Amino acid sequence: MEKNYQKVKNYLLDLEYSIVAESEADGTFAISKEDEGIKNMVIACADPILIMEQPLFVLKQENVAVLKELLKKNREIVHGAFAIDEKNRVLFRDTLQIENLDLNELEGSLNSLSILLSEYGQQLVEFAK
Repeated sequence: MEKNYQKVKNYLLDLEYSIVAESEADGTFAISKEDEGIKNMVIACADPILIMEQPLFVLKQENVAVLKELLKKNREIVHGAFAIDEKNRVLFRDTLQIENLDLNELEGSLNSLSILLSEYGQQLVEFAK
């Protein structure tokens, strides 16, 4: 796991993300690049996969229309998808195979979130209300 952890860390630094917290023992990072909408994204090296989760907002009440729109948008997202956790937080989540992970693949997943936020951010703000 140490090898994969260091590989991911080097990729994140190459891509100029700020590592705001990390735990090699847990294989986790919290990263930010606020100019691209990424703040405190959690990245976990959980061999054999890399898990990326960016909390977006808390779903204050179950709203079928909002959930339906998020599911529709999932179809358009290049990498990753919307998910809801046990605390009713809506998040962006993506998983990648870690063994053969390369810089371009990680960058593509992170860019997918940035593009999503730039194109769909206002709608997400409305959903959060």
